[in-house]
Amino acid sequence: MYLVIFPEGTRYNPDIPKVIADSQAFSMKEGLPVLKHVLTPRIKATHVAIETMQDYLDAVYDVTVAYENTTTQTGQRKEAPSMTEFLCKECPRIHINVERIDIKDIPKEQSFMRRWLHERFEVKDRLLTEFYEATEPENLNKFPGEGHVAKLSLKKTVPPLFILAGVTAGMLCTETGRKVYMNTWIYGTLIGCLWVSIKA
Repeated sequence: MYLVIFPEGTRYNPDIPKVIADSQAFSMKEGLPVLKHVLTPRIKATHVAIETMQDYLDAVYDVTVAYENTTTQTGQRKEAPSMTEFLCKECPRIHINVERIDIKDIPKEQSFMRRWLHERFEVKDRLLTEFYEATEPENLNKFPGEGHVAKLSLKKTVPPLFILAGVTAGMLCTETGRKVYMNTWIYGTLIGCLWVSIKA
């Protein structure tokens, strides 16, 4: 079972400095270290998800993503590329750092989990600071440590694309399929929101 959570609540975007300033002000107010390259994480959804799914999880994967060519000449970060920009190769590479954390190493109590989560984001912030601001040119646009280049072949990507397109087109071509598609989308979203609000 997999669940993806973005504890920040929204994307880090240097073009919206108010969000970054509010996040940093919240950290200061709470006595937490101020983060530069990530937003302050929020604990509620993370705590609910881990608490609810703890019997089904053996680990949490902490994933940090950084994009090449997303700094200005002066070293200021730019907004992360959109999917279109990425596919048009305006961002030549993405760098992904993954760390596996055993579920038993994550505090269960919300206040302790909150501190643990912020510490994880401090690690992310250090990684991104090194990535975007390394003083040595050979370390710029790199995460520390040994890297691995992953290439996707067409035979791994094209068949799933055709399967997804075929299933979606098949559903949308019939009245019943459209109803199922829309009902799944609408009611799935509503039930998911209701479930999260009940558990929160």
